[in-house]
Amino acid sequence: MATPTYIIGIDLGTTNSVVAYTEADIVPGQPSDINIFEIPQLIDAGVVEDRDMLPSFLLVPGEHDVSEAAMALPWDEDNELIVGEFARNRGAELPHRLIASAKSWLCHPLVDRSQPILPWSSTIETESKKSPVEASASILEHIRDAWNYTMAEDDDDLRIEAQEILLTVPASFDAVARELTVKAAEMAGLQNVTLLEEPQAAFYAWIESMGDQWREDVAKGDLVLVCDVGGGTTDFSLIEITEEDGQLVLERIAVGDHLLVGGDNMDLALAYSLAQQMAEKGTRLDNWQMRGLWHSCRQAKERLLADADAEEYPVTILGRGSSLIGGTQKTQLTRDSVNRVLVDGFFPKCEATTMPAQGNRVGLQELGLSYESDPSVTHHLAKFLHQNNDRIPSAVLFNGGIMKADPIRQRITDLLSEWTPDGDAPAVREITSANFDLSVAKGATYYGLARKGRGVRIRYGLNKSYYIGIAASMPAVPGIPAPTKALCIAPFGMEEGSQILLEDREFALVVGQPAKFDFLGSSRHDDQSGDVIDDWEGEIRAITEIETTLDGEAGSIIPVTLEIQVTEVGTLALWCVSKVDGRRWKLEFNVREQEAFEN
Repeated sequence: MATPTYIIGIDLGTTNSVVAYTEADIVPGQPSDINIFEIPQLIDAGVVEDRDMLPSFLLVPGEHDVSEAAMALPWDEDNELIVGEFARNRGAELPHRLIASAKSWLCHPLVDRSQPILPWSSTIETESKKSPVEASASILEHIRDAWNYTMAEDDDDLRIEAQEILLTVPASFDAVARELTVKAAEMAGLQNVTLLEEPQAAFYAWIESMGDQWREDVAKGDLVLVCDVGGGTTDFSLIEITEEDGQLVLERIAVGDHLLVGGDNMDLALAYSLAQQMAEKGTRLDNWQMRGLWHSCRQAKERLLADADAEEYPVTILGRGSSLIGGTQKTQLTRDSVNRVLVDGFFPKCEATTMPAQGNRVGLQELGLSYESDPSVTHHLAKFLHQNNDRIPSAVLFNGGIMKADPIRQRITDLLSEWTPDGDAPAVREITSANFDLSVAKGATYYGLARKGRGVRIRYGLNKSYYIGIAASMPAVPGIPAPTKALCIAPFGMEEGSQILLEDREFALVVGQPAKFDFLGSSRHDDQSGDVIDDWEGEIRAITEIETTLDGEAGSIIPVTLEIQVTEVGTLALWCVSKVDGRRWKLEFNVREQEAFEN
């Protein structure tokens, strides 16, 4: 395989996807320009234009919804699936054929993410549906084909498959969601892929935009909160600024839980607000119309946030017969209503001690995306900081399109300042984002340069603690299996490339017959390698199960010690070392990039 010509950063977003790139072979000391790849896409029937963002929407049109000629792409005249701006816009009129929020479904543990379930709750033919993995792969396939058509021409060495790719994921994505993201990339033909957490990518983009000036904007002792509110998730990360040998050092020290609250929730809240206004005037919307209104509100919100001078944006609701609405209805989404619904509804004022409300859960629920029962981002932020010893950041970096709204950023910085224990401490300051929409892709590209020694790197390790299930040693009881305890093998923050030896603990390993090994994970920060947790239900959850037969005499029980290593590519390797003859058995679990496998 040829040496990559480009380093490419891909932000595979819930609402929009962005691609940035730079030349890989740059002479050290020379400036590196990070560019945004303008992605060709259908913006209307039969109209293809370049855009700096590819809306992460897929439209699976019916026979009479869009003509074949209107779907043609420069690289595919027989195109049958619409991805991007036209899919988003036309999908507001055909919500039952629109696949949205595939990224959120990719991390949903209660559905089979490899089965064709999207569009969710749609009655369209099963053969037209896609799995969350396939939907994500389709977005990446469009990016692949657009790049190869625009950038590669007849030079195979310039094809995207031959380049170094940094693909971003939420910091709170668990190992399974990360594996499925890599699987989607592989389905799209992208093999040379490294995953990077989105909040880190946003911080890298800020460093890149500041040049050497970044060292003047932060100082030793600063604690920076990266507050990333995307289309589907909210991510919190803390980056601490320390000093070694007179140089500032950046270290990511905390990552928040996976929070399924973001732009999707906000768009739905805006839709309900408009629907209520219409109901008060005698017009009621059915479920089909509400889905269309939801998508229309997303577009209206984005337009209002992108244009500081716009005070309102038209919203259209299609009619569904004379008994409900005789024809198409039009209304307006105003900037005042956006600020009121979003700021007060999702970023309410609260105390530093506030915890997210749990509420009473209904026994039977519709199976869909598991949105947070409390949509208040500020409540979750208070909980996150409380979980990290109530340390209040001195600065905050915002990311995500919703953060274009000044009142939202101001609400968060004001609250953080109020939460500061020292009343004389300076107000929490905002670090200016280079671009709320494009930063993650540009930051991922910068990270690719930093890995080659041409940039500043953030120190970080595992974003969760990882465990392996061990059977308790106790007398057998008929009909009752031995309880499983959780043995911490890799604590939160364990750095890639590091190794831990548990030489003072001895375990029994079954070889020569089929056996299963349960890998578990948690956001707990205090557990250390070797700690055994007896009662772990509710705090530690199963991630994956490896079934294998380790070499050895059938049914033998071997006393072993454990060696744990996190490799540079994000693989958690667990070595079982025989106390008798030194034989070694290895179990591997990818916590970052590749699919889980065992040797």
